[in-house]
Amino acid sequence: MSLTTVEVDEFELLNAKNSWISKSCLKDINRVECQPVLPVKGEKNVLVTSALPYVNNVPHLGNIIGCVLSADVFARYCRLRGWNTLYISGTDEYGTATETKALEEKLTPQQICDKYFKIHSEIYTWFNISFDHFGRTTSPKQTEIVQEIFKEVHNNGYTTTASMEQLLCENCDRFLADRFVEGTCPLCKYEDARGDQCDGCGHLINATELLNPRCKVCQKTPVVRSSQQLFLNLPKVEAKLNDWVDKSGDDWSYNAKVITKSWLKDGLKERCITRDLKWGIPVPLEDFKSKVFYVWFDAPIGYMSMSAAYTPEWRKWWQPEDDTKITYYQFMAKDNVPFHSVMFPVCLFSTEQNYTMVNHIMATEYLNYEDGKFSKSRGIGVFGNDAQDTGLPADVFRFYLLFVRPESQDSSFSWADLATKNNSELLNNLGNFCNRALSFLEKFFDCVIPEIKLGNDELTLLALVTRDLKEYLSMLDKAKLRDGLRLILSISRHGNQYMQLQKPWVLIKGSNEEKIRAGTVIGLSCNLVCLLAVMLQPYMPQTVNIIGKQLNIDISSFLLNNFVSVFLPPGHKIGKPAPLFEKIDPSVINQLKSRFAGKQKSPEKELAMASGLDLKQITTVEQMEEAISKQGDTVRQLKQSGAQKSEWEPYVKALLEMKKSLEQMKLATNPISIEDLEEEISKQGDKVRKLKEAKVEKSELQPEIDLLIQLKSKLSISKGIPVENGQKKKQKPTKK
Repeated sequence: MSLTTVEVDEFELLNAKNSWISKSCLKDINRVECQPVLPVKGEKNVLVTSALPYVNNVPHLGNIIGCVLSADVFARYCRLRGWNTLYISGTDEYGTATETKALEEKLTPQQICDKYFKIHSEIYTWFNISFDHFGRTTSPKQTEIVQEIFKEVHNNGYTTTASMEQLLCENCDRFLADRFVEGTCPLCKYEDARGDQCDGCGHLINATELLNPRCKVCQKTPVVRSSQQLFLNLPKVEAKLNDWVDKSGDDWSYNAKVITKSWLKDGLKERCITRDLKWGIPVPLEDFKSKVFYVWFDAPIGYMSMSAAYTPEWRKWWQPEDDTKITYYQFMAKDNVPFHSVMFPVCLFSTEQNYTMVNHIMATEYLNYEDGKFSKSRGIGVFGNDAQDTGLPADVFRFYLLFVRPESQDSSFSWADLATKNNSELLNNLGNFCNRALSFLEKFFDCVIPEIKLGNDELTLLALVTRDLKEYLSMLDKAKLRDGLRLILSISRHGNQYMQLQKPWVLIKGSNEEKIRAGTVIGLSCNLVCLLAVMLQPYMPQTVNIIGKQLNIDISSFLLNNFVSVFLPPGHKIGKPAPLFEKIDPSVINQLKSRFAGKQKSPEKELAMASGLDLKQITTVEQMEEAISKQGDTVRQLKQSGAQKSEWEPYVKALLEMKKSLEQMKLATNPISIEDLEEEISKQGDKVRKLKEAKVEKSELQPEIDLLIQLKSKLSISKGIPVENGQKKKQKPTKK
């Protein structure tokens, strides 16, 4: 097979020749780099933000690819296109997540924020995230702008006041805000739902809706008490929001559209925006001066306050003049979508001011770790500060995270796969092509680019590369970052194939004409190396800097257009070539996989932790429920850690036995009617059928089947029918 066997029509060949000869891709930079980036009338102005990471912990690789790294790649791409681009982000520092962490570490909330802001900043610096400004929500500007926006919303009549039932922990003598209460989700029955959101099904919930709530600090059961709170009147803005989503939602990622449509389909309800806390932004109303704003109301406004910390002219981005257009992209994981597609837009609409609204919500699914979940407490997975200690370059992490970016479905970080992609795609494909092209130039032409005479093979190559380049631009315009990276690798494969077919190391030993031909092959290949470096800028900035030094050229001086141009003219002298990437050996991978796999306790210790009680001495429903809760935690931890089935199966069996005992205890102390049992069985049967139709994993289906069997067993007991293993005994046929 040769390059000419690929389908390329005459128009593509002619277009490739014309673009190579006549066009330039050098930047024309008029703006002084040290000046703040401000929107310019008549230019394409792009505002990029990434969801603000909580400052109460170290971000893991899933957090990083879900927001700041994805936004960084897109912002770098926009600058590469010559668009006027501002990238803003920072840490989300208010709310109960911070208070919870402060209690755990015996520090004040402010000390926690200062500690983890520094950690986040250092991690993002190591990953080469190119923020124009990375700020904090605990800034004076945040308080000023949040209170300003609230007053506009409140004065326009978009708030209401109501008495809200809250959970009060009498043991701790405090109202329990969202993160201080956990319990069972009323919708999906996930047992570790938070007081604001269920990680099991993704729905937002109110703390008082939780089943079996417990205080996160002392584990006691809280009581319900009333407190006056302020609410944002979402229904009043619902029609306007619907219209806005219909007009702009087509430019969102698929999951962002689905999640938002689901919210709107169910209808919007008023949402509380205040809390009985001290750590937060004070409400500027006399009757509510002891309260602070709920963090979901406060945090998105951080994009504005961080812009204000960046430049006093921040309103040019957020309240632009009518003749200045802003295109706004927001990057996040899917759990943040409702806050950016519903809550924040409703807040801005309610101000009745001309605030910039998001045009593109780009949400990822979740990145898992080796088919499990990241867990800082159990030492499972790679966190931002761990990545620096692995010995692998930041660009390798960037490359792999973007290669497996969960754009349309959940994906996994795998050490074995990282090594495979590094060794095959980076080392053997991209690195091999770059190093061969530049090394041949050094060896045969003393590092000087020779004359390039285009023949049919060269035009075919340029047409193929141009096709991939145009597709690359199309993908990145839509923020499909994973596809863009694959197209870069496709171009380097074209280059490798071209060089392998032409064999310049053979041509250089032949006739004068063949030597000229060798110069064309090597010179064109070096120009493709430069093109690859330009295209690679959003993804691997450190690698691009290395290639730039080897090419003896400033890669950042080029814009990217939809044609292949002359980057290195004849006579240009390159620097010293060297390999770009190193092979990752299996032994290194085994060490890293073992290092971040977490450590399990012995079964005896796990069982002691699970129950905390001698099961034979359990005599009350409350004691059994406590034992079941602890046993359930152990089962989840073992499964998430990747333990073998033989390790966690005994705990599951014990848990099922405990649940059976609990049902019998409840039935003995509080009999339930046969009619109610039959209704519960009908509902549970429907749920099992739907799960089977959805073809869920057995691990998700089996607990629901077990519950159905338990309910049927309970019904049989109530009816006085003997049972065996939860099933009616079959009557033996009588002999005739």
